[in-house]
Amino acid sequence: MRVLFILLLSSLLGMNAHADCRPAPKPAPELFLRGSMNNWAALEDYQFRWHCDAWVLNLQLNNRHEFKIADADWSPASIVAANAQGAPATVAQGGHANLVRQFEGEHTLSLRFDAEGRPQLQLGPKTAPDVVLAPITDPVALSLRFDSRQLAHKSPFGAQPLGSTLRFAVTAEVPGLRAVHLVVERRHLEGNQERLHYEPLARVALQPKPHGEGSRFEGEYRFADIGVYGYWFEVETSQGRYALQNNKDSVYWTRERGSMGPGVVERLPENLAKVRRYRQTIHLKDLRVPDWAADVVYYYVFPERFRNGNKANDPQPGRQRYQTHDIERHARWLERPHRPGEAGDAVHNNDFFGGDLAGVIEKLDDIRALGANTIYMTPVFQAASNHKYDTGDYHRIDPGFGTNADFERLAREAKKRGLRVILDTSLNHVGSDSPYFDRFGNFGGKTGAFAGGKPNPQSPYYDWFLFDTSKTDPNDQYQGWVGVKDLPELNKASEAWRRFAYRDADSVTRRWLKAGSSGWRMDVAPWVPDDFWREWSATVKQTKPDALTVAETWFDASKYFLGDQFDSTMNYIFRNAVLDYAAGGKARQIIPSLELTREAYPAPMLHANMNLLSTHDQARALHHFGIHGNPHTDAAEDPVKLAEAKQRLKLALLFQVGFPGAPTVYYGDEVGAGGGDDPYNRAPYPWADEGGQPDLTLRAEFQRLLALRHQHAVLRRGTLEAPLLLTDEVLVLRRTLGSTQALVAMNNAREPREITLQLPAGSPWQDLLDPSLKPRSAPDGTLTLTLPPLFGRLLLSIP
Repeated sequence: MRVLFILLLSSLLGMNAHADCRPAPKPAPELFLRGSMNNWAALEDYQFRWHCDAWVLNLQLNNRHEFKIADADWSPASIVAANAQGAPATVAQGGHANLVRQFEGEHTLSLRFDAEGRPQLQLGPKTAPDVVLAPITDPVALSLRFDSRQLAHKSPFGAQPLGSTLRFAVTAEVPGLRAVHLVVERRHLEGNQERLHYEPLARVALQPKPHGEGSRFEGEYRFADIGVYGYWFEVETSQGRYALQNNKDSVYWTRERGSMGPGVVERLPENLAKVRRYRQTIHLKDLRVPDWAADVVYYYVFPERFRNGNKANDPQPGRQRYQTHDIERHARWLERPHRPGEAGDAVHNNDFFGGDLAGVIEKLDDIRALGANTIYMTPVFQAASNHKYDTGDYHRIDPGFGTNADFERLAREAKKRGLRVILDTSLNHVGSDSPYFDRFGNFGGKTGAFAGGKPNPQSPYYDWFLFDTSKTDPNDQYQGWVGVKDLPELNKASEAWRRFAYRDADSVTRRWLKAGSSGWRMDVAPWVPDDFWREWSATVKQTKPDALTVAETWFDASKYFLGDQFDSTMNYIFRNAVLDYAAGGKARQIIPSLELTREAYPAPMLHANMNLLSTHDQARALHHFGIHGNPHTDAAEDPVKLAEAKQRLKLALLFQVGFPGAPTVYYGDEVGAGGGDDPYNRAPYPWADEGGQPDLTLRAEFQRLLALRHQHAVLRRGTLEAPLLLTDEVLVLRRTLGSTQALVAMNNAREPREITLQLPAGSPWQDLLDPSLKPRSAPDGTLTLTLPPLFGRLLLSIP
């Protein structure tokens, strides 16, 4: 397939910058620029088109970006990436790494292939003409209206249980609408959004109803199976046929364009795959999420960098090895983590500080006093690296962290303080330096599935993996997760692996729930097939009915929220939206992503999501706000700049406290820890007794805001409505629980902003952030407030 693709490209595209123009190849592959500029999604705005002698894309970008070029499905034959020298190359030519370019302003990016099929990528001044589509002039089409969040157009709102009948209505303010068909399709999304297609299910003719001088067409559809469905409307007027479809909003990390809500009209495309579908989630009737999940505040710990509570178990060079060499041990707690090329040796993830479970136990009272009630820890099982996602023994706590008994003690001590503990692991891959794989022969070289660097059919773990013995290079004989050979992928279809992972009485999943874990966070969930997660989820609930399950997904997680897989997700959509807003981004631009989750996610999941700011996989919040070093390990920052960044962090925290889902505090954020991408986002906690200078004033603000969430159920369990007020700088959210309402009014401007809200006449409101203020009322149905700069107000209705 790769050879055929390259031959096709080289024959049809083999050219240089001075070749004569020629027709586009047929069939023409659809290629997209996919990278940090668009959350790696295949978006229409980043699709290459044929112009003269090359695939071209006009761009207006700034800053450094990493990217690849590929089709919508990441087909290996379509990918253009970087080889070991950083030059463009196909996968067959060694193109596996990200391409990197510095963008400044308007450019044309051109892709050509020489006679040998080698890609040539050119970034230069804008030379390709823009494609300008003829505007729609049909007055009937221009007057079409559909809004998935308005009950007059679709009811009931949002995700619905199995068997629900939904009602749809399309209106046109200008007469002349001839026909409207509701097109319903089943959505199939696989992997990390690599494979997406819609399967036609029904075409429902909507019926005309009186609507003044215009038109209104109504109809209904009953959803008979759980799933995520797509729908759109095919519309006919006297001047043509149109698609009334989802809008073009980008949703963070999500492949598909469109945030739902108000639709847009475009000419009906020849290729219906280009239609932007609305999405409808249909879940099990008896969907259940543990009730306690709605009240969670997470404290998120990377154990190796949190606290060293037992120096006797510290990893030591000469005693611990990482693959083929000794580990590195930091001499001081507050040193910078090592990044190859900047400090330490040439190996990633093998430098250690000595954090352990004893350190977490030692600080349980501090965690509880902060306002957290659930601890989420990244993996603690035996593994060679400092991050422990390269599991070496699923049944043993890593010796550098302690013992199995130490975990059980942690769970007991946490429970005494009203804290729960959530564990984390990967059931998608293990470590190459593990007894299961043993690539480096560190475990006897006999029982590992790839012992000593060769497939070992005699291994009891051989069936856990898939090997290609026709290849001679060991790196080509097995699949590493996203190409990382340190993390060999498991064969999730293996019966032996499934028994070990969750089916057996002493399986990984069951064993640690029985040992005291209150649930599981599952690493890289999209790389594991849905049927695996369904069986696994049933096992979790059978073993511990009130256990909470969290998926690591970065995109729209609706497909996991049908009631048969996960209870919640790591909410990266929330993270990016809130950090962008708190950094000064326009509220109008970030709210569509959050509105999509409000509409697409069942309410129990929306209230259980892990609402992130900082994580071990992304730069810390302060970095997002302009503090690009770590205030505790690097040169002193400009104090004015640092103070503003911390104020922006408080604004982001207010957003967390006021939004449905669990506020999640990444260790150290509460005292001003900073750091960019891995490994600097994993720096040690700046304890005062280790020489750090934790910002206790900032910590007190975290305590104050988190306490308000615990004190007022409406902030934890209240229904979220559409924004009450939305401008570029101001966002006002309303939460409702019974007769109680809360208003979360936020301002990301550097100056105060006065706002006027339309509220029920006479309703009194108490400012929770400043109880010294007298309650305010809206005697004439309006309430005027002044919002402080880079912060906001939190108002509670008074009965």
